[in-house]
Amino acid sequence: MARKQQKKVDSWKEKKWYNIVAPEFLNRTVVGQTVASDPALMMDRIIETTVGEMTNDMSKNNMKMRFRIVRVNGDVAETAFLGHMLTNDYLRSIVKRQTSKIDAILTVRTADGYIISIKPTCFTVKRARTSQIKAIRNLMTRIVVRRAVKSNFEDLIQEIVTGKMSSAIYKQTKNIYPLRRVEVRKTEVIKTPSQRRVPQQATVVEETLVIDEVDAAGNEMIEVIEVEEIIEN
Repeated sequence: MARKQQKKVDSWKEKKWYNIVAPEFLNRTVVGQTVASDPALMMDRIIETTVGEMTNDMSKNNMKMRFRIVRVNGDVAETAFLGHMLTNDYLRSIVKRQTSKIDAILTVRTADGYIISIKPTCFTVKRARTSQIKAIRNLMTRIVVRRAVKSNFEDLIQEIVTGKMSSAIYKQTKNIYPLRRVEVRKTEVIKTPSQRRVPQQATVVEETLVIDEVDAAGNEMIEVIEVEEIIEN
């Protein structure tokens, strides 16, 4: 007796296309497309794109943005912002010999409870003295922290992505020593308000400084640990 042949199922036909969109504060721009047979399978997928691709402005391809799919509504996959970074090629292109590159690595809490890592960098015109580097880093840190703790998450990210944060740092620090450029090279969302409780104060981690006290007037008391990178011949 002949064996009954099983009917093959084309799994591709069971899949559906979904548009992946950025969060509302980034205008729900389409950042990609994907296919899935079950919307649940798309949850927590990470999407990386450039600002140039999002805006059709190729001059902005030096900035990458990362998103995570958090919900599916019809044929639209909605995302949460995870962070941004400048490309290595771009950063290498603005590093010059005999100049100072001044970094800070900050972790701040926004007014609406998001914990974000922010990494600003100043590039000087020529090599700066140690005291000037220390002063620039100190002021740069104060500017970022004070703007961050007074802003909600969405406004802060908009300020960073559009370059307003970099401009504010440049205008206020260039008088200490001439600067060629200021960039916020990377951000990363560490915790959201829905996650477990975190410390109230802004804290700078890794090798830069720690903001862990306030004075009687409510101002941050900052201890600076000097970190310097000089571009040699």
